[in-house]
Amino acid sequence: MKEYIERPLYIDRIKPFIGKSLIKVLVGQRRVGKSYLLMQLRDLIQQQNPDTEIIYINKEQHEFSQIKNSDDLFLFFKENVKGNGKVALFIDEIQDIESFEITLRDLATRGNYDIYCTGSNANLLSSELSTFLSGRYIEIKVFGLSYTEFLVFYNLVDTIATFQNYLKFGGLPYLINLDTDMEIVFEYLTSIYNSILLKDVVSRFNVRNVKFLQNLVSLLADNIGSIVSSKKISDYLKSQKVNISTQVVIDYLGHLEASLLLFKVKRTGIEGKKVFEIGEKYFFEDIGIRNAIVGFKTSDIHKILENVVYLHLRMAGYSVTVGQEGNKEIDFIAQKSGEKIYVQVAYLLANEGTINREYGNLLEISDNYPKYVVTMDDISEISTYKGISRMHVKDFCLKMV
Repeated sequence: MKEYIERPLYIDRIKPFIGKSLIKVLVGQRRVGKSYLLMQLRDLIQQQNPDTEIIYINKEQHEFSQIKNSDDLFLFFKENVKGNGKVALFIDEIQDIESFEITLRDLATRGNYDIYCTGSNANLLSSELSTFLSGRYIEIKVFGLSYTEFLVFYNLVDTIATFQNYLKFGGLPYLINLDTDMEIVFEYLTSIYNSILLKDVVSRFNVRNVKFLQNLVSLLADNIGSIVSSKKISDYLKSQKVNISTQVVIDYLGHLEASLLLFKVKRTGIEGKKVFEIGEKYFFEDIGIRNAIVGFKTSDIHKILENVVYLHLRMAGYSVTVGQEGNKEIDFIAQKSGEKIYVQVAYLLANEGTINREYGNLLEISDNYPKYVVTMDDISEISTYKGISRMHVKDFCLKMV
């Protein structure tokens, strides 16, 4: 049995659905720890219900390579399920099984199957699959390590230096097995990036222009936190004598988003419901992979902070948009369970102009939802200004989840 460090953030979200006739789907980028979460769930179920029969399939292991489609999957169960009692079924990387939903729907209707699966593709439960499995599944988004988990995994004390390592290396759990040498870590992260690009983008979507795809990722890595549009990218490439149509750019952006390498964040009106159809921001699923692609530079710290705060809000269960009203922008409007918070991210509030900009946009919002300015300034406790909370970024990342 493999050893693992528990991640209660996700286990607690799944616990209410254990034993229920719902398909529990853990979706996340490769190497964020989905397989180990399956192991934790398996062991938890064995402890709570020792009579439950366990079936575990890992599509990345050769012994399960013969399971290629729904018929193969059904035959495997028919041959391996021993009795008629409760069966806990675990399938790792289920997107590698063609038409898997046909068999899962069948098993879910039988009443004695407790089903868990993982996938590394955001389109795993596309509109068609959602219709096919309507009312029979629950999706749990899995991320790399939060800063709180980072401290636990590495057995570290919360310090500025520790947080700076988190900003540099990101939160892929396997990094605890490597030396904290930047060259070694970035070599590993680059290999994960190449694997995602090859398996989840190039092969899955039959991408032909791989060089352009790589250049596009580098461009986005350099522009995290900036408003991006497919036309803007296409025009930039044309200025560089690279003739790529806007539609190809749109397609490739969609593929990168589906692979969970990137998140696309839409702009909305700050206080209204208006959604801007053109121009979004892109953030990386793992900031370490982003740094491995374009390098870790202190001049990029404001971009990196914005990416980390976005990920933190998502880990905490918020849906997140960028607020836009004329020339005024709120970095993040985060909503959960009918509640809302506004967050401005800055590296340092170094001068009056920066202070006025970060606080001014928040002060013009008329509602009473919590508002935060988070920075890397040397502050040890929360302060408030006209109802707006000011915090160090690392403290925000510890207190909000």
